[in-house]
Amino acid sequence: MKSKATGIQYRGGDVYDLEIRVQKDAAGKIMSGFVVGPTIEQNMACLLIAEPGDYKFDFGLGVGLRSALLDEDLLKYRHAIKQHFAQDGLNVRHLELYNLETFSINAEYE
Repeated sequence: MKSKATGIQYRGGDVYDLEIRVQKDAAGKIMSGFVVGPTIEQNMACLLIAEPGDYKFDFGLGVGLRSALLDEDLLKYRHAIKQHFAQDGLNVRHLELYNLETFSINAEYE
């Protein structure tokens, strides 16, 4: 099984578009363009941001952490993070979400 820890990178910031750096040979042909690197942080961010139903091939995947801003029950979000990360193959080693001011996750692919 291939590891999800390495893959195509997204551009930083609010726009989750692909990071592309076009490299051409002497004749002007494109030799490469996609930037490949570690993906754990961006995969965790995508899972946290996504609402259930956002992923076409797995409608239940997505924590929907934006909704936590309007909710007082952070326990259900801690459970959702562990559940959805496990669905993606991420093993949560540490999760701190007891208020919306301090939030940290340490996870890695199995």
